[in-house]
Amino acid sequence: MEDLKIEDVNLEISENLERHRTDGFSSSEVLVVRRGAPIRISLQLEGRAFNPKTDYLKVQVMLGRMYVAMPVTFSKKVSYTRWKAYIDRESLDLQNPSVFISSPASASVGCHTFKMCAITRGSNKKSCAFGKFTLLCNPWCCADVVYIPFEDQREEYIQNDSGLLFIGTAMNPVSRPWSFDQFEPGVLEACLQLLKVSPQHQTNKRMDYLNRKNPVYIGRVVSAMINSEDDRGVLKGKWTGDFKEGVNPSLWTGSGDILTQWAESGFKPVKYGQCWVFAAVMCTVMRVLGIPSRVVTNFNSAHDTNDNLVIEEFYSETGQKLNRSKDSIWNFHVWVECWMTRRDLGSGLDGWQVLDPTPQERSGGVFCCGPAPVKAVKDRRIDLIYDIPFMYATVSADVHSVILSEGQVVNYSKDTERVGSLICTKAISFPRLQNITGDYKYIKSPTSTISSRSSRMSEDSTLHRGSSRGVLVVLSLDQTPVAGEPVCFTVKVTNKQSVAKMMKIHLNAQAKEYNNSPSDTFWESHGVVKLGPMEVKVIQQQITKVEYEDVVGDDLINLAVVLEDLNSPERVLASEEFNIASPQLIIQITNEESIVPGKERTASVTFTNPFSHMVSGVLTVAGAGLIQGKVHFRMPPLRPGGSVKQRITFIPSKVGAKMLQASLALSNINSTIRGFQMVSVCRA
Repeated sequence: MEDLKIEDVNLEISENLERHRTDGFSSSEVLVVRRGAPIRISLQLEGRAFNPKTDYLKVQVMLGRMYVAMPVTFSKKVSYTRWKAYIDRESLDLQNPSVFISSPASASVGCHTFKMCAITRGSNKKSCAFGKFTLLCNPWCCADVVYIPFEDQREEYIQNDSGLLFIGTAMNPVSRPWSFDQFEPGVLEACLQLLKVSPQHQTNKRMDYLNRKNPVYIGRVVSAMINSEDDRGVLKGKWTGDFKEGVNPSLWTGSGDILTQWAESGFKPVKYGQCWVFAAVMCTVMRVLGIPSRVVTNFNSAHDTNDNLVIEEFYSETGQKLNRSKDSIWNFHVWVECWMTRRDLGSGLDGWQVLDPTPQERSGGVFCCGPAPVKAVKDRRIDLIYDIPFMYATVSADVHSVILSEGQVVNYSKDTERVGSLICTKAISFPRLQNITGDYKYIKSPTSTISSRSSRMSEDSTLHRGSSRGVLVVLSLDQTPVAGEPVCFTVKVTNKQSVAKMMKIHLNAQAKEYNNSPSDTFWESHGVVKLGPMEVKVIQQQITKVEYEDVVGDDLINLAVVLEDLNSPERVLASEEFNIASPQLIIQITNEESIVPGKERTASVTFTNPFSHMVSGVLTVAGAGLIQGKVHFRMPPLRPGGSVKQRITFIPSKVGAKMLQASLALSNINSTIRGFQMVSVCRA
């Protein structure tokens, strides 16, 4: 009898991509599939047809130098715990038989090769063909530890290639569009290379491959590899000085450019990143690898350097914030949550896990953080791995505010709720904020985060000692500050005692970056206020746009008021840090109801200048699945109040909800104006 010969194998790309929900990776040169689900492979035979009575098939699957061999059976019964290969008798085509290869739900992530061999009874010859597939985690498979139960969650946290990051302040969160780009050319390959370049793989390839079945291990590797402090990681962080040797972190609009630049440069760190860039790039990598991920912002995020769960802030007697402590509170900090089962920690700690790739403190000797179960952070389970004490302090540390006069403490107050005042992420399916503070902290009152901040300010600003014990000061913004308009605020002073008081009032405004101490004072006001017994006085103040717009830009404002009792050495402080809401770019799409792949469409981007002087800059438009790369336009000088409209064209390449985003980097102000529009691309 003639030996059975395999001429080639057909990986049935379209069918397998659809079956495994990986059709976004259709541009990859290697078939991309998910573990715990069968892959159909068709055999192209040379000569005679397959004879089930005399021919049998064997499959060998390899990852690096590790391999597993299995016979091809006629039993469709598969197991989530071991590899299996089978032929479906009911649909058997003897001329081109199909073999199904099913991987365990705990198979290692990476690029696998396989060898398919045919052997005829009575012959010592075998005919073989080879193929490759990239195996990812499978959040659709109930036996996979990254299984997440609802389809809208999987669409948002795996398939969505765009999203919103939140920056600014808890009082005025700003949504920043971001393109995760996981399906863009070269991104999948860069993510797989990241695992290979890691110190774990370079040190012990076999152990790395074995450990890649575990998303806890993958998360720690990726967390360390996104920054470049200990290895050939993706991003170089920079928080001070200029960015002339690289890209200002504020100008990045997506992960794709960063990951492909890193891979194409031979794994040289991309300059530069800050927390939201680190987190967004890590979110892309984890989504590519099949692990549900989302970007989370913690407003008023503590960095406790001495592990005492206390952050100290110092002010001068005129309200200027001083740089006197190694501890710090960032106005916001951004990290990643990934969904997984934590079998290593026991029951009750499954679900969202914190992973933070921004290099802040070492974990196990390496700049990485997590995965820390969000439930463990909430319950202060500091006995568990990984990095739970650090994360607990990040969202729940106390703040001690101190006023100094000639080196002496003249006032001290304590705030137990300011840190972690708002923790949020993008809502599922909608471009808006979802408040998840209650996942991390036990909320003490049903009042909103923003309103409670004002009440806390008044409580914490009460003089507790000496003759000024009965004075209360409340500092509040009259409305959300908007670019091009004055910042209006109110100082309310209450004398709770039955004696008159004469008090000096000092108002001070400083610009500050979200993660640094404030710079020099750019606005101040001083005066005297006379309070009768039990009297309440309300003082209205404003900072004009001319006074702040050239100083602040994309930075924030630290505003403080100090009351000085002329008959006492003590002081009372109230402060607030806030951002100026930037104007939005307006994006309009023509004929939104009939957008299909491959057909050119038109949109317009409009900007109106709210500033008191002329501005110019560069407009950048991007959109994963809509525009290949980026398109740049130079905007000529625009007078105050003037508007400019830029027409753009795009050709959608992928079906689904896509984000068209635009950013205008102004050349004469430290400010970038942004806007986005969701585009629904339908099947033709």
